Amino acid sequence: MRETQNLHGSAGQFIVFEGIDGTGKSTQISLLASALRQINYQVIETFEPTHGEYGQKIRSLYSNRKTISPSEELELFITDRRQHVQEVILPSLASGKMVLCDRYYLSTAAYQGAAGLDPAEIIARHSFAPTPDLSLIIELDPADCIRRITDNRGDTLNDFEQLESLQKVDGIFREMKLPYIRRINGSVSQQEVHLQVLHHVGSLLSLSELPGFT
Repeated sequence: MRETQNLHGSAGQFIVFEGIDGTGKSTQISLLASALRQINYQVIETFEPTHGEYGQKIRSLYSNRKTISPSEELELFITDRRQHVQEVILPSLASGKMVLCDRYYLSTAAYQGAAGLDPAEIIARHSFAPTPDLSLIIELDPADCIRRITDNRGDTLNDFEQLESLQKVDGIFREMKLPYIRRINGSVSQQEVHLQVLHHVGSLLSLSELPGFT
């Protein structure tokens, strides 16, 4: 097993994928996990909201988000994340694993910020959550994301995926300025996006042997 020291003194590394719905985060996590496993990293792929008690409550909002207030919604996300951090993220990092997470607190700041809350205050409430070593924000025009969701996947838009809301979320993501953020152009081919991801991850890990690394 390969090991590297992260910013928190443990052997693992924590890489988060962020961006609005339809940017291809899940696909890119899978591609990165495969590349890392080829060079003997132990990789944990995880996501938020989780399938735990509070994550399931969040998922129930997909069809009727207006049943609770933005503040109540935020509390669900934070409670779900506390459980995720304690049960999955921290133990995995402590055991030297590479943790790849589909969404984390920057998504909460962006989505609940678009609902009227203060993104900076939301981030400040996450002192309990380990800071990612790398947050990759995949950027793509919201209208293109909606076409991917409806045309490519054949899905019906949920309450978090409406165009006006996604435009606000996208705007908040683009305003974020944190040292661990790297931005990915999501408008190019899947393979080209993957190469951008490999570039940033290879730089983080001081590697040149990642499959496809340039």
